[in-house]
Amino acid sequence: MAIILRLDRVMADRKISLKELAEKVGITNVNLSNLKTGKVKAIRFSTLEAICKELKCQPGDILEYVEDCPMRTDKEKG
Repeated sequence: MAIILRLDRVMADRKISLKELAEKVGITNVNLSNLKTGKVKAIRFSTLEAICKELKCQPGDILEYVEDCPMRTDKEKG
């Protein structure tokens, strides 16, 4: 399973900078940048809520689930 972060797209649509959003949400630029680039393993619901409130969007606008391709077994690899 893979969760894809689309925060960069939503931010671009809203014409808001990383610095501006970080200040309004109350997190560091570094943490928001890591979230924006998908370098995080988790997000607090309170952070997600603050981002959605500020960007006037739904969590589904920021997060997307993509099913992984099934892994091939060694026998299938031949």
